[in-house]
Amino acid sequence: MRFSSSCFNSIFFLLILIVLNGCAGNKAFTEFGKASYYSNKLQGRKMANGNPYRKGKRTAAHKTLPFGTKLRVTNQQNGKSVKVRVTDRGPFVKGRVVDLSLHAAKRIDMVQTGVVPVKIKVLNGRRPN
Repeated sequence: MRFSSSCFNSIFFLLILIVLNGCAGNKAFTEFGKASYYSNKLQGRKMANGNPYRKGKRTAAHKTLPFGTKLRVTNQQNGKSVKVRVTDRGPFVKGRVVDLSLHAAKRIDMVQTGVVPVKIKVLNGRRPN
């Protein structure tokens, strides 16, 4: 049985598409670490995206994820989670992966402890470089 060159090219092209589809990076970005939350003193101050911080919004700071990226942050101690949008850069403390607004921190019951272990999952947007 002989394959024509056009048949071989079609099969080769299909295999390349299958391989590239598996490498496309469609896997969700997940990160583990510690979360802290913004002080009330920051209310109204400008964030890295240019907008003022509002403690009543569900926002977050992350070092590398693009502004506007939606995240699900889950408190690993109690399983509670909150959806937030990245609007700022930080945290700049070793071991911490996200800073949350006061409203978001209250949703996952971390205000009393201040810092908790969390799991972060990107709900939209690109993976960080």
